[in-house]
Order: sequence, then structure tokens, then C-alpha cells
Amino acid sequence: MEEKLRDRSGNKCELCKSDTNLTVYTVPPTTGNYSDSDILICDRCLAQVDKKVELENNYWHFLSEIMWSEIPAIQVLSWRMLNRLQQESWAADNLDMLYLDEQTLEWAKATGDHENSAAVVLHKDSNGNLLQNGDSVVLIKSLDVKGSSLNAKLGTVVKNIKLVEDNAEQIEGRVEGQLIVILTKYLRKQHN
Repeated sequence: MEEKLRDRSGNKCELCKSDTNLTVYTVPPTTGNYSDSDILICDRCLAQVDKKVELENNYWHFLSEIMWSEIPAIQVLSWRMLNRLQQESWAADNLDMLYLDEQTLEWAKATGDHENSAAVVLHKDSNGNLLQNGDSVVLIKSLDVKGSSLNAKLGTVVKNIKLVEDNAEQIEGRVEGQLIVILTKYLRKQHN
């Protein structure tokens, strides 16, 4: 299978045309009557398709060309990625032009992936460092806690934070034993 894909693609990513770190990718779902569901894809495209990293909006301009591919799996991925990027005018324009036959459109919609345009919620501190559950952070501003007499002072270390899943600008943490929500713009990650 991989040899067939390498021949078909000229040994390049079938999305961005990169020739490094290529792997065979089966466009989900794996159940159903979808033929030609495998493509050759590079690590950079795959990480964004699988929402492992933040979507690079400008990177995906090649969709304007590959969306016309005769390969159903590439059409499906093009449609899904254009939907995730539809806040960009170029992507919305391409989505308006893209035609998929009934079966391919059904395949494209099958995962519901296109409905979640907020691809990945990444929490970053005031300096742009990536935050994760369990990190320790330092307040860069004194904060009055709403509904409480608590004042979280500048320089306070908040350990074992919890990310607020649907809001990249908020984390939860304990200050003086009280669980509070803190805006990420008011903290920086504490490095060990």
C-alpha cells in the first residue's frame, strides 16, 4: 500500500507536497464503504489534521489547489480543513466553490470534525509559554478575587493548576486554599 501511495504522490505529502517525514494516513472513519481512504502525509500536516498542534492558518493555502484532486480522501480532508479555517476569507471562498458528490460529502461529514472549528484550545501564559494541567504559575499582577475578600498578590505561586477546557484564557488554581479562576494574561509559567 505504501509503495502504491509513494508512486501516486511522487514520494511527496499529498497535501502540502513536502518530501520529509512521510507516513500513510487513513482518513477516518475507518468503517463505511469509502474506497481510496489512504493518503501519504507529512508530520506537519498530520499534527494539524489530528489537532495535536495549533492550526497554522496561513500554512493551509495549498488547499486552494489540492481541493480539486480526483482522490476522494484528499477531497474529504480538504473539505474538513477548509471548514475548520472558514473564518479566513480565502478558505470560505474555496469552500463555496468546492463540490463533493453525495457519498464523498457524507464521508467528509461522518466524523463531525468540521463542526469544531476551534481546532485546539491551547492555554498560554502572558509570555506565550504553553500551559498544561499540573503546572505551577506565578501571578504577574495583584488580583482581587470576585465575591471574596481575598487578594491574590503579585508574585504568588499557584501550584498544580487545572486548565479550563473550553476557554484558553482561563485556568483554575488554589490561592490561600480557595479555588479561583485566573486569566492566563495575568500569570507566567514557573520553570523548574
